[in-house]
Amino acid sequence: MTEQRRHGPLARDAMAYVLAGGRGSRLMELTDVRAKPAVPFGGKSRIIDFALSNAMNSGIRRIGVATQYKAHSLIRHLQRGWNFFRTERNESFDILPASQRVSEDQWYAGTADAVFQNLDIIEAHNVKFIVILAGDHIYKMDYELMLQEHVNTGADVTIGVLEVPRLEASGFGVMHVDEKDQIINFIEKPKDPPAIPGNPNVALASMGIYVFETKLLAKLLIEDAADPNSSRDFGKDIIPKMVKGGKAMAHRFTKSCVRSEMEKEAYWRDVGTIDAYWEANLDLCEAVPSLDLYENDWPIWTYSEVTPPAKFVHDLEGRRGSAIASLVAGGCIVSGGMIRRTMLFSGCRVNSYSSLEDAVVLPRVNVGRNARLYKVVIDTGVTIPDGLVVGDDPIFDAKRFRRSEKGICLITQPMIDKLGTS
Repeated sequence: MTEQRRHGPLARDAMAYVLAGGRGSRLMELTDVRAKPAVPFGGKSRIIDFALSNAMNSGIRRIGVATQYKAHSLIRHLQRGWNFFRTERNESFDILPASQRVSEDQWYAGTADAVFQNLDIIEAHNVKFIVILAGDHIYKMDYELMLQEHVNTGADVTIGVLEVPRLEASGFGVMHVDEKDQIINFIEKPKDPPAIPGNPNVALASMGIYVFETKLLAKLLIEDAADPNSSRDFGKDIIPKMVKGGKAMAHRFTKSCVRSEMEKEAYWRDVGTIDAYWEANLDLCEAVPSLDLYENDWPIWTYSEVTPPAKFVHDLEGRRGSAIASLVAGGCIVSGGMIRRTMLFSGCRVNSYSSLEDAVVLPRVNVGRNARLYKVVIDTGVTIPDGLVVGDDPIFDAKRFRRSEKGICLITQPMIDKLGTS
């Protein structure tokens, strides 16, 4: 294992607190029944598994997950896939739904409030550091290295940041830093983002990752809860306060990004839109993917269903079960159909004479005979009728399905059900 991957003592004295309560409304119907962190990704995982796996692989053994919006699917996944922590090894895994712990009429009012309402649980673990994480991004990162930088710089808060083209940074919270990466201003979605010193074309965007000492964070959250003018949000309230009155440091993702020999660049994606979600899944189908999931040193932990191997059957001209540049999960049967540059999640069936190309197909989808689907995302459990064609006629597709700016069609079962009544 490389020097970068060795776990120091700081991670063992830290708690990872994952904010997983948001809907993610830009994913449209994909989040009608589940929170964004619970959306399936990569053939067998959920989006939240990346933040959790990073914590686990970094050596952090105390983890809390705050849930709120339509949390059943997420909680069920966490219970099934993340129930291996043992108290006798000084480990813990807390699922923390909004439960009106402060008052009978108050759910989580913001990201900061989602931590404040569980301060007693956090403090009971008696950890020195807390790492606040967003539960809805795709990346691999060693938080131990960020903790080390936090201690070495004497920061009050350390914020994970991405280097992005300056003109593309207006959709992020942007850090204005000095030559030592101390943050001198935090600007939410600026029209003219400040550049980093020495590089006028690059800005630093917040990843939504924060490291605090637990005692200081508790003090800040108690003060924030007492402020009637606060919006109870890290990005809007806590971080600007620390930038103004404390020592806030930026930690560049490139310093702690975990990469295999195959990965040429640091990979981080916010899969918050249908287009971004589709693109990130199909990134994995490339011959040399931008994100390497086959690296044993940094596994992406998840709940693994008990499924039989994938199967490809029939070998007749025009009816040959085949897959090209695709990922196929367990329990899938490609029965005389053809898939190309497609992600098939577990338990899917592709029937004879059908074809899928540039498709992301969530679990337990049944694609009928003679269907032809191009540039689609198909939600869990959908039955695609025989002969359905998607991808030929943009105007017709938009009348039947949710069609994105880049021409990706999201298909759900209610949309299919309406086809028979229209």
